[in-house]
Amino acid sequence: MSTFEMNDQQVAGLAAAICATAEAMGQEMNPGTAAMMAEDLCAYSVPAVKAALKACRFEVKGKLAMADILQRVQAADGRPGKDEAWAIAMTTNDEFETVVLTDEIQLALAAAKPVLDAGDKVGARMAFNSAYERLVGQAREDSKEVNWHVSVGFDANRRTQAITKAVQMQRIPQERAQQYLADLSVAPVTEDGRAVVALLTGEVARPSPKLREKLAAVKDSMLAMRKASDEEKTELRILAANELADRRALLIRQAEQLKAGSAAQ
Repeated sequence: MSTFEMNDQQVAGLAAAICATAEAMGQEMNPGTAAMMAEDLCAYSVPAVKAALKACRFEVKGKLAMADILQRVQAADGRPGKDEAWAIAMTTNDEFETVVLTDEIQLALAAAKPVLDAGDKVGARMAFNSAYERLVGQAREDSKEVNWHVSVGFDANRRTQAITKAVQMQRIPQERAQQYLADLSVAPVTEDGRAVVALLTGEVARPSPKLREKLAAVKDSMLAMRKASDEEKTELRILAANELADRRALLIRQAEQLKAGSAAQ
């Protein structure tokens, strides 16, 4: 449920604002009706409801109805439309990409996964849209606030970019973003760390014996890659695909846990 709860004074003020909005739209409204509408809207924040009333004054033709207000309040909850949600869901196909997604996107993706795995992208999108609209509708009916969370990819630079963009779009707060970045940050540079940098830059450094073994193994792997046959390269591509499948499986498990948690509430 939403954490917003209007006090009696706010509900009374909102009822007055509803009456004034109806008047501005050329409609007379009984104060009792306005009070009842205000009570029904008290689960939402006062600024969100007032913004919705303002939008109604500009956009609605005819009489003011509860559905008009509610539609605009809910549309301002930060949940993306189905097309944007699908685009976000498809970004999870890249295991290097860090994705910031909502609970509803993750659950809808889990619902569409069997169709997507069968190779039917059109059918998968239809399944996703149907599940997403149902989940969003239920969340809004329950006055549940949007919850954005991070699915971390392998590319460190993209992690920073994705989290920074999510802050700019007001999808996650600055404090939470800083915590994410702190949790994902690299440990302080050690002598071995400098040795890895030196390997990339051509500078001279002294790695530990243990790291020397690892670097030698990496070098051997790189040489093996260059000499790999087409068949072996195909196997490597299959391995990469399996790693992507593992990531998607993790998202599905998280979605199932999320669904189980919602059912338990």
